Amino acid sequence: MAISASGPLISAWAAVSPWGLDRRDFSSGLREARTTAAPLDRETWTLPRHEACLVPDFDIKQILGRKGTRSMDRATGLAVTALKQLLDDGGGGRLDGVGEDTGLALGTSTGSAQSIMSFTRDSLTGAKPYFVDPARFPNTVMNCAAGQSAIWHRLKGPNTTVAGGRATGLLALRYALRLQRAGRSDTVLCGAVEEFSAARAWLDWHGRNGTPAEAEGENRPLGEGAAVWLIEPAEDMRRNARTGLAEVLGLEFGFTPDTGDIPATLERCVSTLLTRADIGAHDVWAVAASTPPGRQGDAEQEALEKIFARHEPRAVPCADLIGDTYAASAAMQFGAVLSLAEGDDAAGRYALITSAESGGTTGAALLKLRGAPR
Repeated sequence: MAISASGPLISAWAAVSPWGLDRRDFSSGLREARTTAAPLDRETWTLPRHEACLVPDFDIKQILGRKGTRSMDRATGLAVTALKQLLDDGGGGRLDGVGEDTGLALGTSTGSAQSIMSFTRDSLTGAKPYFVDPARFPNTVMNCAAGQSAIWHRLKGPNTTVAGGRATGLLALRYALRLQRAGRSDTVLCGAVEEFSAARAWLDWHGRNGTPAEAEGENRPLGEGAAVWLIEPAEDMRRNARTGLAEVLGLEFGFTPDTGDIPATLERCVSTLLTRADIGAHDVWAVAASTPPGRQGDAEQEALEKIFARHEPRAVPCADLIGDTYAASAAMQFGAVLSLAEGDDAAGRYALITSAESGGTTGAALLKLRGAPR
């Protein structure tokens, strides 16, 4: 399924990542190629993994305050924090042009797996009549992070939760562009979030049939974070005195349940994007690949090597440095590319973001960089 985008611009972005609590930390960590994996405290965590890439010093109450955060889970806290950073105009006010009618398309996996499992366990182990904390029930639904983000930041436009595995950030962007084209919301906030938790770690381990990842050469630690960006029409961007970071030239998706077909499927996605934009593979300056662990990563790399057989674009690292952020993977890749877009040498150049995963979804986005900060 293809969607071409001409006109809508990404004009601001923010990220909370294992590199730190704001986009400056993200950009500096990327430039320095700084790894973030650290050993887990074995007294705190009883997990099948020994290390993870966690957002440092992430304390919801310290960052957001105590009001309204008593029952807030980690995934929601990460999303609210990233949007808070994005909407700050730098002087303590709200970013110009982001009103109550602004839409939000936020990607996730299952929401908070930890919240779901903890609440379910409490319902089975609590004293009759099955005492649970009702304030924590909203955390068990998939759209909790998006809904709480809208409430927290006074957003009354369309509010959507998108779940699509590793390609979630690309799918959320596609939905955001649809909102614009349908006239539902001219200005849309878009991105994705993923939390680290004991529940997610065990689900990931059992998803590999209970085999230690190291035994299969899949030893990338799990990561977490949230990356969000602002999409608005060119006229609104100019009116709000923003110069823009990147134009979304197109999105393309494919599906194959067979890992062996990923290279051909992804190659078709990328070829379609390049043809529609009337550019060649040699015009692509940078590529941010999802690099999933195992065979899917090998298949993605195989496709890229074939596409760029006669040209070697700049490789934009992400997962190797901040871990497997799963549902937030594509959003983090966007953050990495947008970090590059803030350099003057990036103006007018093209960047490609690709995604592949075991669930069968492949996808790609083509951006034209503007090379100027917001």
